Formats: sequence, C-alpha cells, structure tokens
Amino acid sequence: MPRLTTLAKLFTADHWIVLDDVQFTRRDYQHRARIATLDDVARYRWLTVPTHLPHGRSTLIRDALIVDRAAGRHRTSSILRQYYGTSPHWPILDRALLPVWEAFSTGRTAVVAAASTRALLDTLGWRGQILASSILTARSGRAERLADLAAATGARGYLCGTGGMTYLDPAPFTAHGVAVLPFLPPTSGMWVSGRRISALWAIATRGPDAVAARLRDLAHAHGE
Repeated sequence: MPRLTTLAKLFTADHWIVLDDVQFTRRDYQHRARIATLDDVARYRWLTVPTHLPHGRSTLIRDALIVDRAAGRHRTSSILRQYYGTSPHWPILDRALLPVWEAFSTGRTAVVAAASTRALLDTLGWRGQILASSILTARSGRAERLADLAAATGARGYLCGTGGMTYLDPAPFTAHGVAVLPFLPPTSGMWVSGRRISALWAIATRGPDAVAARLRDLAHAHGE
C-alpha cells in the first residue's frame, strides 16, 4: 500500500520496474505501510504483513515468504475495512483490492506488495507498463543497475526522488542517454503526509477521481 509520493512518481512514469532481485530490508516499506484514520491523518498505525526470510538477511525480495497467508489476508483486509469502510469511496476501493487478497495465495510478500500498488494505480487510471527487474539484464552497482534497467525500457528519463538525488551517480545514466529527472511532489494539502502515509488515506478521503486529477496535474508539471 504505497505512500502517496511513491504512487505519484509511478503514476508519472511510463514504466514501473519492480526491483525484486535485491536484498529484502526489514523495517522498511517492503512489507508494511502506515495507514491513517479517515478523520485525522496524524493518527496512524503500521499495517504489516509478517514475513519470513528463508535465507536470512541475504534473502531476495522475490523469495520473502508470508508467515501465514490466510491469517495475513484476513488481518489486512479486516484492518483496511475498519479504517476506511465508512468512506463513501470504500465500495470502489473494496473492489479494487480484490486482486490483493488473491495475491496472498501465492505466499509471496513481493507479489502482495506489487498487487497492492497495481490496484491503486489501476483505480487512478494509470496506463503504464510493469516489469520485474529479475527478467532484465543489469549490472550490480546501485546507479549502474538503475541506469541499465531504465535503458532496457527505452526511457529518455529516470524519475528520482529527493533522497536519491543526493547520492545517485548520474554518469551511468548519461552513458545510456537517460536524463535523471528530480521528482518533486507538493508539500501542502493532501501531500503533507504524502511521504509517510499510504495513499489509501488520500483516495478514501478525496476519492479516486480527485486524486487522479491531482496526479495528472503533477505528471504534466514534470513534463509527461
């Protein structure tokens, strides 16, 4: 259930490459999200899919396993209904999240995470393409890997968040003819908590159409 800023960056892009062949990181957003109450975005909780790493710390994201798929599915769906079931937009979200509950049957945390992101993108009308990094050829260095993956899609630009801009080496991108483009979402209104809280809150409080309109404006501002 990605944060609003993450969802907005994906919405702006033509391709989203799921980085599934790198090391899983605990205490990150790979298996959990902050969800806020409808009436107060400052009141939130962590929603976590308990995950087992069969190879310890070296486990790749694609190999991370859900501890109890049935319990995980029930708990996740129940909590989201508890938090957002009274929203007038819940029926749309409820239908959109059906593929997420089906993804729990795979037993793979990465599949559920990708399905939840895809569900929200579909709800907002995104028409881009999703690929997995594990099916593409790329070097192992951080910047080299990202540059190679961007080039594999024929991209002219790579959207980079403010954090990444501080450390990402642009040279490998330049070698591929790919520009590193800073992605700068707004910081007011529904974006105040956008770097911390799942985009579910914005969609549940404002509705998919309103959020999609804001994301289209942001994509246009970034030269879509």
